Amino acid sequence: MELLFVTLGGIVLGLIARYSLPWRQSHGLLLLPAVGGMVSAVIWVGLTWLGWAWDGGWIWWVALGGTAVVVAAAGLLIGRIRSTADERLRVRLGA
Repeated sequence: MELLFVTLGGIVLGLIARYSLPWRQSHGLLLLPAVGGMVSAVIWVGLTWLGWAWDGGWIWWVALGGTAVVVAAAGLLIGRIRSTADERLRVRLGA
């Protein structure tokens, strides 16, 4: 059950990142929420395999904090790469 909650938390963090980071128009509507859900689930499962207790507070902080960092980095990186590629294409097409 906790895996479901942490995955939903990752999706919410992805939605927050989607609407608070620049270059929002450079990637799809569900890309960052999907990344957030996947990253939070992977971190959670990895930490439980390492023996972290699911009812401890640290596993929640690490899983959701790590997800926030990854989602923010992914949003900024994807947006920058995409806008640079779009600009190169505009120059190449002569627009």
